[in-house]
Amino acid sequence: MAVVYIQEFPLGPTDDRSTDNYDTIAAKIGAAANPPSGLIVHTAGFDEDAGVFRILDVWRSREEGQAYLDEHIMPAVREVIGDDLSGGEPPSREGWYELHGVIPG
Repeated sequence: MAVVYIQEFPLGPTDDRSTDNYDTIAAKIGAAANPPSGLIVHTAGFDEDAGVFRILDVWRSREEGQAYLDEHIMPAVREVIGDDLSGGEPPSREGWYELHGVIPG
């Protein structure tokens, strides 16, 4: 069953639209050039109506997504932000949910 992994980061009071941390982490992971096994689609962008920067991934399974998160994403996040993750704003929403259906384009 396909699943979603979602993170939402609130926009600050200054309406900063910097994607420096995201771009640096994405470059370190290199997933755009070599997509991970099990990833159906990765998206990231500003949702102005909700006031968040949202990252939304669709995976074939939670196990594949969680393994990639643990083995690739979090080490890169710690390298960029620091071991205690205090260098970045924590997500206001983070989690997984199963999808009822997926229609590939």
